[in-house]
Amino acid sequence: MTIVKRHFLSLLSVSILSLSNGCATLPNVSETIDEAPTTEKPHQIVSSRGLLSPQKSKAIMERLKKSVDQTDILERFTAVVESVTESPLTKGNKVTLIANGQAAYAAMFKAIQNAKDHINLETFIIEDDEVGRKFADLLLQKQSEGVQVNLIYDSIGSYSTPATFFKRLRDGGIKVVEFNPLNPFKAHEHWLLPHPDHRKILVIDGKVVITGGINISSVYSSRLSGRKQVEGTPLPWRDTDVQIEGPAVAEFQKFFFDTWQKQKGPELTEKNYFPKQEEVGNALVRVVGSTLGENNRITFIVYASAITFAEHSVHLTNAYFVPDDQMLDAFTDAAKRGVDVKIIVPAKTDSNIALHAQRYNYSELLKSGVNIYERRNALLHAKTAVIDGVWSTVGSTNMDYWSLLSDDEVNAVILSHEFAVQMEKMFAGDLAESDQIQWEEWKKRPLLPRIEEWFAHLFAHWL
Repeated sequence: MTIVKRHFLSLLSVSILSLSNGCATLPNVSETIDEAPTTEKPHQIVSSRGLLSPQKSKAIMERLKKSVDQTDILERFTAVVESVTESPLTKGNKVTLIANGQAAYAAMFKAIQNAKDHINLETFIIEDDEVGRKFADLLLQKQSEGVQVNLIYDSIGSYSTPATFFKRLRDGGIKVVEFNPLNPFKAHEHWLLPHPDHRKILVIDGKVVITGGINISSVYSSRLSGRKQVEGTPLPWRDTDVQIEGPAVAEFQKFFFDTWQKQKGPELTEKNYFPKQEEVGNALVRVVGSTLGENNRITFIVYASAITFAEHSVHLTNAYFVPDDQMLDAFTDAAKRGVDVKIIVPAKTDSNIALHAQRYNYSELLKSGVNIYERRNALLHAKTAVIDGVWSTVGSTNMDYWSLLSDDEVNAVILSHEFAVQMEKMFAGDLAESDQIQWEEWKKRPLLPRIEEWFAHLFAHWL
């Protein structure tokens, strides 16, 4: 979530509490875990040729378990997630880790340039700046070449982008959907202001997807932050995406079309949106997404249950760390049972109240043995985790109430020791650029910061 959303919603949330997430609740993860099947039911894995037999699925999971130290996260986590979502675990995927906006944009531009059939783009923010216009020019060029371009953008995230920007795209033949328009008379479904589409998905020809935390804005491509007036020296933005090829791409495509249909987008040009998939790698990938409604907060269940089942390590980076009580309990319980819990959060961010609310929880976490680090010299915007050297996730989900409770989000969950090694290497790089919060020093901090943290915590549900 970025400054556009935070500043806009902070001005309006007080007047719309009756409609906001202040009246909603997150699902009870303990109940979900207890209700999940406990028998050794074979997990369902989908290949490029369809659903694998129970014997083949079991063999794949056994090989994966042997690649790391003993952990129950593969079996127990998979059982829980399969009980709350129909999104399958797919095999044969190639997953490429992309750190920072410049690398992500280079990958996105290359993928768009190589498109032959269609381009589906879903984003929270697309700005009318240098990067946004470069995307627009390239998308219009591909549309003129006969490649159908379909775009979903969020009304809140992109509210500062002029209508003329999107009119130019529509005039060029691109199909455009505004998610949950600010004007209730233009709404495509039940109108609810605090319901943004925070997803970032780029699907090319149904065969390649790029997803993660990066929006379309110059702040990600430049070395210094541009949109946000962070106090002091301007900071570069630090974010993470992944490029995925293989059967998992079809699952991202399904999420895109589900949103398109719910928003009553224009009739789509007939294209080969679901081509025959080839297995191009060894990673198991499950695509998980959240939509509005207590029973649909799948990314919350994914995070909470994965941390609950962790046995060795939980290494997490998150841009807006204001977790609910269930998530806090998951972190503290993991640390108390000896799990190496390390959390990297920003030292400076584009929302001071969110930063103070983040720090409100430090005392409880530190006393339980959780290690907290603040990333210096960068505006951390990444939303990633790697657990027990085999379970990883990269996506759009922040660890705050808006993201966990109200937003449409999407994450890729990757089961692969090889990919986890890459994630750990990236995490170590961020760790080296971070300062650890020490409990003995933290508990001696002055009174004023304590008051600011307490006050910010009062508004945690609207951050």
